[in-house]
Amino acid sequence: MIYGVLNPDLNVRFMDLRFTIGVLRVRELRKYLFVIIVLSFSCLVHAQKDSINYDVTISGLTSTGTQSPFWLHSRQYGLYSSELQSADLLIGIQKKMVKKSNLFDYGFKADLLLQTDNLHTNFYFHEIYAKARLLVFDFVIGSREEQFGNQDSTLSCGGFLFSMNARPMPKITIGIEHFIPIPFTWGYAEIKGAISHGWFIDNIYSTNELLHHKYAYLKLGGKLPVHIQYGIDHVAEWGGSVPGLGNQPTGLKDYFAIFLARQGGSDAARSDQINTLGNHIISQSLRLDFDISDFKIVGYWQNISEDGPIRFIGFTMNAPDGLWGISVRNKNFPFIKGFVYEYLNTTDQSGAYHDKDGIVYGGNDSYFSHGIYQTGWSYYSNTIGTPFIFPQVKVIGQNRYSTNDRVQVHHVG
Repeated sequence: MIYGVLNPDLNVRFMDLRFTIGVLRVRELRKYLFVIIVLSFSCLVHAQKDSINYDVTISGLTSTGTQSPFWLHSRQYGLYSSELQSADLLIGIQKKMVKKSNLFDYGFKADLLLQTDNLHTNFYFHEIYAKARLLVFDFVIGSREEQFGNQDSTLSCGGFLFSMNARPMPKITIGIEHFIPIPFTWGYAEIKGAISHGWFIDNIYSTNELLHHKYAYLKLGGKLPVHIQYGIDHVAEWGGSVPGLGNQPTGLKDYFAIFLARQGGSDAARSDQINTLGNHIISQSLRLDFDISDFKIVGYWQNISEDGPIRFIGFTMNAPDGLWGISVRNKNFPFIKGFVYEYLNTTDQSGAYHDKDGIVYGGNDSYFSHGIYQTGWSYYSNTIGTPFIFPQVKVIGQNRYSTNDRVQVHHVG
């Protein structure tokens, strides 16, 4: 993907190159001809000590084939359509939080999006949120673009559990969103973590589903040239009304069952009484950073688990599955600032069987699918996790399991 963004303040994004080779049961390869035009106009206004940005972005796409090129609509927070022809108008206002050393700071953003393609026209707030920071604690309410995981922030094909592929979801978040030093460790140990409550408002199959997400990360190294980072994310889909099953439990005891990944009570679906209440996914990530002269070299590893018991990364039942990446950045080289190679494998899935002949094996994980929440780990028909596993979209009431959750991908950025 190559594009340019023209801004009056000369903040010009010039080039973004991605090459991906995927083993995805591709029936045929087609040559694509595509044209994308993006014009962005921004204005910065200073009000006392605060800065407010106003932005207008107009984009249009036309292409041949069966859908628009993969990287033009994937990992874009749902901003761009996968249809052959589309156009977007995005109008926004934003105040960023910049006073990291102050006792209190606040920010907000509202982006109104008009999106149209061959089939649909949508008009909604792509992002709309308010946030505040008191000491080290962050409080956020609304829908916003977020990045989770330890992958390269710009050149990655996307994290395993969160990949920036789906549009922002309305949530309430409380926690420490940026690394802070642990007291009495002289800056050599840092932590971050938060907890969120969200709402699936797409209502494609089940309606009024809820999201639970919490994470905690530890980083060691401080001023040393080597850092090690470990993190764990826990997400769960729960509640809502499911066709054929009715309203799912959402009481306080059910929230604690979700928080601790426990079995559901007598008012839950039979499968949730046997297994766990809701659809749970655990993601573990490990990262090493090396600063050598003008180079920053990063290696990272991500794994997900949809069945217990949860063991340390590398010792899980599905250890051969995961996302592995290496990133190299250079501060002074004038032409190439960064390079990324990633390998994604999802073919093991803890074995071929989940249960057979009365024995529970815990395999056949069927990543991002679920028997009750049949749209799985997706939002507005886009997978929240890696874009290489996509949800199967069929008629309401029919099975919606993903049909391509066993993939191998080599990615170069």
